Amino acid sequence: MSDFIIYPLIGLVILFILYSKGIILADFDFASPKEAMELIESEEKNVTILDVRTKDEYQSGHIKNAILIPVGELEARLGELQKFKNTKILVYCASGSRSVAASRILKKNGFTPYNMNGGIHNWKNSGYSISK
Repeated sequence: MSDFIIYPLIGLVILFILYSKGIILADFDFASPKEAMELIESEEKNVTILDVRTKDEYQSGHIKNAILIPVGELEARLGELQKFKNTKILVYCASGSRSVAASRILKKNGFTPYNMNGGIHNWKNSGYSISK
């Protein structure tokens, strides 16, 4: 394959990765686990915690009071979140990719998402507890 084809393909792959991780073209806010915990503690009634992993992942451990809606079901189940439309929604997954996709869906539909960097893995590595 010629360089004329390879380099643009590599560029597209890099752009896709940057987009899927929310590094480029993200129109929502991000929160580190520490910022997420501060948000939860300071605005308890104005924050909804949304876990967008699978049911099995959720059952293995999740942030206390998190609502489970797997990212693949999110658009079809947005009605369940309407009562939280005026709150901040802290979105997380395992490592951060699915929550970026979920945050994009939420933002497009008028919600205020805060994507937690690094997902629940980063949450646990930061020393915060999980519920089962």
